[in-house]
Amino acid sequence: MAVQARPPAPSAARIIDPHVHIWKRDLRYPWAPETTNPPTQDALPETLLRLMHANGVSHTVIIQVIYYRWDNTYARDVIRQHQGKFLGVCRVNPQSPGARADLSRLVKEDGFRGVRISPAADAAGDWISGPLMPPLWRRAQELEVPMTVLTSTTRLPEAGRLIERHPALDVVIDHMADCPPGRPAELEKLLALERFPRVYVKISHTWSLSRQPYPYRDTHDQVHKLYDAFGPQRLMWGTDWPLVEGYCGYARALALVRDELKFLNEEDKRWILGQTVERLWPFGAGG
Repeated sequence: MAVQARPPAPSAARIIDPHVHIWKRDLRYPWAPETTNPPTQDALPETLLRLMHANGVSHTVIIQVIYYRWDNTYARDVIRQHQGKFLGVCRVNPQSPGARADLSRLVKEDGFRGVRISPAADAAGDWISGPLMPPLWRRAQELEVPMTVLTSTTRLPEAGRLIERHPALDVVIDHMADCPPGRPAELEKLLALERFPRVYVKISHTWSLSRQPYPYRDTHDQVHKLYDAFGPQRLMWGTDWPLVEGYCGYARALALVRDELKFLNEEDKRWILGQTVERLWPFGAGG
């Protein structure tokens, strides 16, 4: 029997951001040894909460930032401190035999609600086709937490083979796989994943992919093709705060979807700005 996508979310019209990062220059939360160029400014939850309040964003999903690699302590502590406002997606070392156990601990003990992998396009990312991936994906499926994938279109066929083997796992492709506009052959690799009913796409990073100023009209056709393929119930926005502040800023990242993608109707926007997110990361009625 074919595995079906999750049932529709409630019809609430609240806005939920599924993609932000936080960090703090604090000796209690040391950078990973691999971090050779750490940020010089903090990305604090207090700043994020002010932006959320000012822009009518009710809840946010925190994605573990690469500066800490596999140490998810800061994200865990922030989520606990602001319980009800944030959910978290952790990272585990995909090249470690202990990744499955790490994911179980992070979900069951620390409360994370997803895991992220980031296979590079070059040989450094070849582990996505290695023997440790199926067990990790199977564990995420057993734990019923989404697998989020940050990668280029180069790796999407390999991701597709893993998706096919784990049909009950929700999978989110971050930032449209950073497919540059005007590369239809590359976009086809992403569109090909539409056949899997539990694959979702974040239509974020238009601001970094575009060669034009806001509202980045050279990316709209690409977003439209994803909309036609996946439908609004499998698309979600995302600010990628604080990185977006070097481009259009938090408020415009929201306005881009709400006001500038003219092919979206009001129901589409309700899904993309919140309801799709809640299919994977339900926040409940509070907050």
